[in-house]
Amino acid sequence: MVSTVASQIERIADRILLVRGHKVLLDADLATLYGVSTKRFNEQVRRNSTRFPDDFMFRLSAEEWVSLRSQIATLKTGRGRHRKYLPVAFTEHGTIMAATILNSPRATEVSVYVVRAFVRLREFLAAHKDLARQLEEHEKKLRSHDQAIAGLINTIRRLMDPPEPPKRRAIGFVTPEEETSKPPRRSRQATSARPRDTSARSS
Repeated sequence: MVSTVASQIERIADRILLVRGHKVLLDADLATLYGVSTKRFNEQVRRNSTRFPDDFMFRLSAEEWVSLRSQIATLKTGRGRHRKYLPVAFTEHGTIMAATILNSPRATEVSVYVVRAFVRLREFLAAHKDLARQLEEHEKKLRSHDQAIAGLINTIRRLMDPPEPPKRRAIGFVTPEEETSKPPRRSRQATSARPRDTSARSS
């Protein structure tokens, strides 16, 4: 009995989809679970439309339906391929309300499994969210450690580099300004070639 209940919940959970940030069941899937045709199911919903506000149910757009059709494995059986109208999505509260308007023993019984399937999915997502958060924290720690190790390696490499040979400087104290403004030396040959001034001696 326990395994039967678990398999029933698992089967329902596999049909729950995420649309517009809501976990939903499509009208065709919900009608199958409650043991009625999709046409009759939607007729009952329309007759009791005041019980289904926007946070209980909403109709999919054409783009959403095309996207879902490419993802849902159950559509391979042929169900939902040639619908005249776009599907209606029911949130958790909407699925419970749908069971009350059908007012059948099967719908009442299965609605309990539907609620449990939504609860299980919430717990599953919460557990994975915590796991994702933990992985992100570990990743940040490893990233900071990698940066510290890289900085240490760079420092060691700089210490291992051979020092540059010292530049030869002239004897005496020479400031940088003097070094740049100092005129170039004249060669001895150029100095001796200059004519002597003998005018003072001759007088």
